[in-house]
Amino acid sequence: MSSTVDNSKRRFLTTAASVVVGGAGAAAVAVPFVSSMLPSAKAQAAGAPVNVDISKLQVGQLMTIEWRGKPVWVYRRSPEVLQNMTSNLDVLRDPTSAVLEQQPEYCKNDARSIREDLMVLVGICTHLGCSPTYRPELAPEDLGSDWKGGFFGPCHGSKFDLAGRVYTGVPAPTNLIVPPYYFQGDNRIVIGEDAQGAA
Repeated sequence: MSSTVDNSKRRFLTTAASVVVGGAGAAAVAVPFVSSMLPSAKAQAAGAPVNVDISKLQVGQLMTIEWRGKPVWVYRRSPEVLQNMTSNLDVLRDPTSAVLEQQPEYCKNDARSIREDLMVLVGICTHLGCSPTYRPELAPEDLGSDWKGGFFGPCHGSKFDLAGRVYTGVPAPTNLIVPPYYFQGDNRIVIGEDAQGAA
């Protein structure tokens, strides 16, 4: 057995161990620092897209989903509702959705939606931010004979049809907002992002 010490081997092992321990220490310090710069889980959830199952949504049913702290309505329209939406254009302030900020470009059509049968709207009045009430009945006494179903703002009396288009002569200045969204197959909607991934 040799009694000589290999100093070069000892230096190499000491240097290698120092590098490993130093790297681990730097990572331990960096992880909390980097993670503190990332948004919290709550902040991510507040702005994250919402995936919605609409397989059980029946014709005439309205469901409410929360996205970015706002109510978003998804409504399945019947052929009768679609027909009624074309007969009330003269009582609407912006029937063609001329104000582009009200909806994504792919929803600038008569139904203000990707698919005619499914409406997706942010359920907040464009006047002062109240949430309108869903009023599907036709020509109720309190809303008048031109009412073909829609949304009524109880705070200040604004009225919107079942495409979210605002009536004339009410306080709300513009149509209800259509959020960005897209379909994942026939029965799922992703709200808060368009098909290209832009929010």
